[in-house]
Amino acid sequence: MTTVKAPEGEQQRASGPAAMIKSRLQQLLAFGSLIVIYAFFSIVSPFFFSYGNFISILFSTVVIGTLAVGTTFVIITAGIDLSIGTGMALCAVMAGVLMVKLGLPLALGLPLTILFGGLIGLVNGINVAVLRIPPFIATLAMMLVAQGLALVLSNSTPIYFTDVPGYTDLSIGNLIPEVPNAVLVLLVVALIAGIVLTKTVLGRYTYSIGSNEEATALSGISVRKWKIAIYALAGLFTGLAGVMISARLGSAQPATGMGYELQAIAAVVIGGTSLSGGKGSIVGTLIGALIISVLNNGLQIMSIPQEWQNVILGCVILLAVYTDRIRKKEA
Repeated sequence: MTTVKAPEGEQQRASGPAAMIKSRLQQLLAFGSLIVIYAFFSIVSPFFFSYGNFISILFSTVVIGTLAVGTTFVIITAGIDLSIGTGMALCAVMAGVLMVKLGLPLALGLPLTILFGGLIGLVNGINVAVLRIPPFIATLAMMLVAQGLALVLSNSTPIYFTDVPGYTDLSIGNLIPEVPNAVLVLLVVALIAGIVLTKTVLGRYTYSIGSNEEATALSGISVRKWKIAIYALAGLFTGLAGVMISARLGSAQPATGMGYELQAIAAVVIGGTSLSGGKGSIVGTLIGALIISVLNNGLQIMSIPQEWQNVILGCVILLAVYTDRIRKKEA
């Protein structure tokens, strides 16, 4: 009789303390890398180590972190989502259409924008789970569709939120003095995502599908249904990221978004989520997102040219993927 391979948390409990210690060590390794990088930039630049710059790093992590938290679910299923960057830009434009052009109040336009992101994820899920299109191709197509729709809906011009009271406060406001609201949003989002991933049926099936999709299906679980739900959930985070980036800029910029998906996926992998599926955590993803933000911030303070920043970030991604392959061979 075929049985489903247990999710990561259950695997750890079943295999004893050694597996759990190994998982914790991988998170500690990522966190240790973050500390080393932070210490390095603090030494080489007198402007890096300050409270103001620390808050700036957290603030710059919000968008990438939100996208990365959502795509963690997808990558744990051994999938991929290349549409989150341009999907975020499309959601930002949709926020402008709803609240600026149609005049909807913030209380209505905000949830509709996030749900629109969920719709993008839903379409991705149907393409992957029902039509059996490989995730890379399905989400690559959605990336192009979202990029085009963002330009069409905005007439290729920015949409400004000047007349939408309270919109920019979602990001740059301060419920806590000197701490942008966007940072609080990321912390709440990460907490909710962590609970969903570790304490709910959707989280358990996310790990199960990534660990052994065939066995999961043979056990009677509707893999198609849960894959659709997982991609739709990731889409909600894309919608929220669209809100946060447009609130930070005070406008919906239809041409933005390209490249964000690579940084988000890199954050997930750097944080210890396996591209082969079945393994990952929200805490690790946040650490990965912080590593990328610290790198970007430190390199900018050191006046490293943008082209060399891209080279360094690319090398970090390669190192993360290679490390993931090493972990897979040792498992």
